[in-house]
Amino acid sequence: MKRSNRLVVLTEYFLENPRKHIQLPYFVELCDTTKSSISEDLDIIHEVFQTKGLGYLERTTGAGGGVKYIATSSAESSREFISTLQKKLEDPARILPGGYLYMSDILGDPSMVREIGRVFASCFAHLEIDAIVTVATKGIPLAYATASFLNVPVVIARRDPKVTEGSSVSINYVSGSSRKIQTMVLPKRSLPDGSNVCIIDDFMKAGGTITGIKSLLEEFSATVQAVGVLAEADDEEDERVITDYTSLLKISPVDIQNHHVSVLPGNYQME
Repeated sequence: MKRSNRLVVLTEYFLENPRKHIQLPYFVELCDTTKSSISEDLDIIHEVFQTKGLGYLERTTGAGGGVKYIATSSAESSREFISTLQKKLEDPARILPGGYLYMSDILGDPSMVREIGRVFASCFAHLEIDAIVTVATKGIPLAYATASFLNVPVVIARRDPKVTEGSSVSINYVSGSSRKIQTMVLPKRSLPDGSNVCIIDDFMKAGGTITGIKSLLEEFSATVQAVGVLAEADDEEDERVITDYTSLLKISPVDIQNHHVSVLPGNYQME
């Protein structure tokens, strides 16, 4: 196989299989070439990935040596993307009755959601994560996007048990914003005991839902390695019940009278 063809084949493999460790003999057989040629190809791909801000190839040596692709977003690309999100969300047309902000179109845009997942995956690339956990419903697309770059499964906590998911563990928790008692359920088969997990959600006000997920995960002896939220409320009246999290955006209370909303970058830049 010619080098130009090999580069296409190898690049496609890495993009479709992030964080999957593979030994070089697999590529030697796949491309019908030599180990030294594959090694040179990997150098080229690694350099291009880094130049384009798409991540890098992590290589290991020795008997079990191989390579895996770590998908990341460059700091510049992340800032540009977050700036684009800010401008979209600051549109006064998004303000809904009651002071809410319309965000469903962003959560339904595959390209937007995928880039959000890439930014989260970049923030958590250095962590050992076995699964992404979210709560139904709006956090689901973000969880799957992040999981696609980390190459791990998605686990969804729901408000009500589903008969098709078998026996479940449920907890009652107090919502941080409304102070109402709510229920959260997670099937016993959905998460192996002792897993390292990352929690992803679309919006956080006081953090009650995240706290509820953490309490539920304790029943599975899971370790929460990271928490990522697309947007957090920038409201001094709400006492935050969690402090260790990564947010991409910070939304101030909507000024209904002046039809204005202020959106700032979240704390992701501090990571």
